[in-house]
Amino acid sequence: MISEPKVVMIGLGYIGLPTAALIAQNKTYVHGVDINADVVETINKGKVHIVEPDLEKAVSDAVSEGFLQADTKPVQANTYLIVVPTPFKAKNEPDISFVEAATKSIIPLLKEGDLYIIESTSPIGTTEKMVDFIYQERPELKGKLNAAYCPERVLPGNVMHELVHNDRVIGGVDEKSTEKAIEFYKEFIKGDLHRTNARTAEMCKLVENSSRDVQIAFANELSLICDKANINVWELIKLANKHPRVNILQPGCGVGGHCIAVDPYFIVADYPMESKIIGAAREINNYKSFWCAEKVQTAKLEFELKHGRKPSIAIMGLAFKPNIDDLRESPAKYIAQKVLQNANNEEYFIVEPNIKSHKIFKLTNYRTAADKADIVVFLVAHNEFKNLELKNKVILDFCGVLNGK
Repeated sequence: MISEPKVVMIGLGYIGLPTAALIAQNKTYVHGVDINADVVETINKGKVHIVEPDLEKAVSDAVSEGFLQADTKPVQANTYLIVVPTPFKAKNEPDISFVEAATKSIIPLLKEGDLYIIESTSPIGTTEKMVDFIYQERPELKGKLNAAYCPERVLPGNVMHELVHNDRVIGGVDEKSTEKAIEFYKEFIKGDLHRTNARTAEMCKLVENSSRDVQIAFANELSLICDKANINVWELIKLANKHPRVNILQPGCGVGGHCIAVDPYFIVADYPMESKIIGAAREINNYKSFWCAEKVQTAKLEFELKHGRKPSIAIMGLAFKPNIDDLRESPAKYIAQKVLQNANNEEYFIVEPNIKSHKIFKLTNYRTAADKADIVVFLVAHNEFKNLELKNKVILDFCGVLNGK
C-alpha cells in the first residue's frame, strides 16, 4: 500500500482511471478503488483495461513510481472523488445507487476538513442529498466537511489531454467548499476553473449533453426527411452550413455513449412537463436506430427478390462513435442486435476494428467483411472504412463514411 494517500478515487473506469493517473503524475498519492477485482489487479500491474491514448503509459509510470495503487476498498485520505456510473432505471429514471454506495463506503473514514467531490453525472440536488446522508451517519461532521460537484467534460480518444486543458465548472454546497475544490483542481488542471454552486454545476453537465442531443436530433430528423424526399442529406447539410450563422451537425444511426444518450433523461425525469424539446430529441434519436434496422431489413428483402438468393451482410462498426472501443449505449450495437434477431439464414459479418473480441458477436476483419458481403451497412465512420474498395455492393451509409468520396 502506498504511504499516506492524499486522494481516494472511487471508480476506475473511462474517467476515474485517467483522472487518477493524472493526479498521480503530479506526484500525489492516489488510492484507486473499484469493485471489479480484475480491474484492480490489472492496474496494479501497471496496465489498463480500457483503450485510451497515452493512458497506459501514465498508469504504468504512476504505479511504478508508487503514486498510484488500486484496491477494492477505500482508505483514509484528505480528498475523496466519486467517479462511478449513474445509469438509468425503468422509465428512464436516473439511478444514483452507485453514488450512494460509494459515499457510504467512505463515511467511516471522513474527518474534519476533508474534501468530498462527485464527478459522476447526477440529478440536480444529488450532492446536497449525499451530504445530508453523510451528516445523518456522522452528525459531528456537520459544517466541517467540504463537498462539491465537478462534472467531467472530456472526449473519448483525447481524454488525457482534455482532462488537463479543458475548463471545469466547480460547484460547492457552500463557498468554503467551492474554494477548497478549486484549490484541489488547480494542482493538475490548466484550463479555467469556473465557480458556481453544486446545483448549477449538476445542471450544467446535463444541459451540455442535452444541447448536443437536441442538435443531433435535428440532423437525424433531416436525414429521415431527405430519405423520403430523395435528397442527399450530406450534400444538403454541407450547403446549408455555408450560411454564416448555420452549423448543422452530421446525422448518424442514433446517439450513444455514457453521456449524450443518458444525461437528457436526468432532466426529463425530474421536469417532464417543462422539457418537451429535450424529451422529443431523445425520441427522435432512439427512433433513428430503429429506422436504420428497418432499412437493413428492407434492403435484404429487395436483394433476395432481385437476385433470387439470400444476401450476405456486413455490419460495419459497433462503437458509439468513430475510432474508439467504447460500446456503451451504442446505437450501432442495438442495430446489429436487431438485425440479427430478424436473421433468416443470411450470412452476417460483424465488424468492430477497435476491439479484439465480443461476448455476443463473432467479429470479422473489416476488409474480409466488405469483400465478402453483398450488402455493406456503415454504422460508424471508423477511419479504416474510408478507403475500402466497394464495387458491385448494396451500400447503406448511415454515418456518412463515404461522404465526400
